[in-house]
Amino acid sequence: MSAARVAIAQLNLCVGDLAGNVRRLAQAARQAHAQGADILLTPELAITGYPPEDLLLRPRFLDDAQAAFETLRQELAGLKGLHVVLGHETRRGGKLYNAASVLLEGGVLGTYCKRELPNYAVFDEQRYFASDTAPLVFEVKGVRFGVNICEDIWFDAAPKAAAEQGAQVLLVPNASPFDIGKQRQRAEIAGRCVRETGCALVYANLAGAQDELVFDGASFALDAAGRLAARLPDFTETVAVLQVGADGSVQCPQGPEPVVEALPLEARVWEALKLGVRDYLGKNGFPGAIIGLSGGIDSAVVLAIAVDALGAENVRTVMMPSRYTADISLDDAQDMAQRLGVRHDDIPIVPMVQAFEQALAGQFAGLPADATEENIQARVRGVLLMALSNKTGRLVLTTGNKSELTTGYCTLYGDMAGGFAVIKDVPKTLVYRLARWRNTLSEVIPERIITRPPSAELRPDQTDQDSLPPYDVLDAIIERYMEENQSVDQIIAAGHPAEAVEQVVRLLRINEYKRRQAPPGPRITPRAFGRDWRYPLTNGFRERPRG
Repeated sequence: MSAARVAIAQLNLCVGDLAGNVRRLAQAARQAHAQGADILLTPELAITGYPPEDLLLRPRFLDDAQAAFETLRQELAGLKGLHVVLGHETRRGGKLYNAASVLLEGGVLGTYCKRELPNYAVFDEQRYFASDTAPLVFEVKGVRFGVNICEDIWFDAAPKAAAEQGAQVLLVPNASPFDIGKQRQRAEIAGRCVRETGCALVYANLAGAQDELVFDGASFALDAAGRLAARLPDFTETVAVLQVGADGSVQCPQGPEPVVEALPLEARVWEALKLGVRDYLGKNGFPGAIIGLSGGIDSAVVLAIAVDALGAENVRTVMMPSRYTADISLDDAQDMAQRLGVRHDDIPIVPMVQAFEQALAGQFAGLPADATEENIQARVRGVLLMALSNKTGRLVLTTGNKSELTTGYCTLYGDMAGGFAVIKDVPKTLVYRLARWRNTLSEVIPERIITRPPSAELRPDQTDQDSLPPYDVLDAIIERYMEENQSVDQIIAAGHPAEAVEQVVRLLRINEYKRRQAPPGPRITPRAFGRDWRYPLTNGFRERPRG
């Protein structure tokens, strides 16, 4: 039986780091060649990193990317017999294409240009790229391989065109970002593609983070019967070699090691958040992180993620108690910092808050106390954290969750002040699940932090539920309205209280101005605030029950 060895390069590449990406790709090619691979499959737009966004509008960037392509082509010339399927951009006739070229010993056997250009959710490929319909099929050791790129296999045309040209195996470079349901979705789409074409399929995905997007790797191969033959680890760089036959069989020459079980949901989310933090700080050159630790569940989870991502020596915490801070908050914050081995400091804010109140006393004369006084406390804390950030170069990690960001239960220029919002796409109910899951590995979060009623501690006896529906109700409404685009009527018909639904929808609408000014943070749900949420700030639409 004719067969060829295909190596999957599951790499962590950086947008715009052309020289660094070339080095990683060349290293992966040498590794694959040493392992006897005939083909190396790289991720989508591997030269530029994904997504390069408006860098693609810079002529100099495109020139440098082409030069990087030529540099890599020459570096790979000495790897005899290795066909490298390389993701890159290319220009033809005044148009720009998302492409993959097959390189062999310094030459280019052919170039495939992506047919299906996604333009939804986090994707804007039609802003930059033109589409092409020509298939590319090449033969190695008696096996005919077709190239499709990412979105191509979500539709029929490109895989069908490759199969009609005689492809027996589809090679698919990808830059497919993580969300909670994406791995299942990919498996379903790839399985359908195999069933409809009769081709085996090898899928190579990025494994790294870029701004708000996290790429989970989890590359895989399906044989021509649609069976999972290999799956690479989540969130990890690796190069794995498979043997692919002309009959559509896929085997692992080194045994079953490349087949990896999917992680449970909490573990996948934790790893995504951890990778998001590590790559955002690492790729942008920050020496470490600073966190305002409150003794509450959100800052506790952010701290645990940061330490797992960066190491305790690169994380410091600051407790900034007010007159309303409970003693148990002080104790629990100190306890957790000790458990994780991070530097922890206390900076009481009472004198600073009093100075603000005195300065404003004449302006506020005769007016009742309200959220203004609460927000002053939060903004004093924001000033302190940003001052420490300026002085040390460390990045402030904010601690607000998706439930708070949806409803505006956060203070602009206060607890929203910082550089990276670690759990901005994590609903509060999932925050609790993550805390309990992390404690199954080692009990780093004190139990009392998890079981205490959540509170901002900005006024006496305050709890979150004074202002918001219970979090299980709130998060269910957010998921339906914000992520699934269900109407108010549909959500009420599903059994959620009309009053709560209308409250959440109203709060979501009036707090858009806050979210526009929020720091970036890792996307882990199918729809996050940021790249795939584009609501107008000035908005006269009001959605209310029809009845």
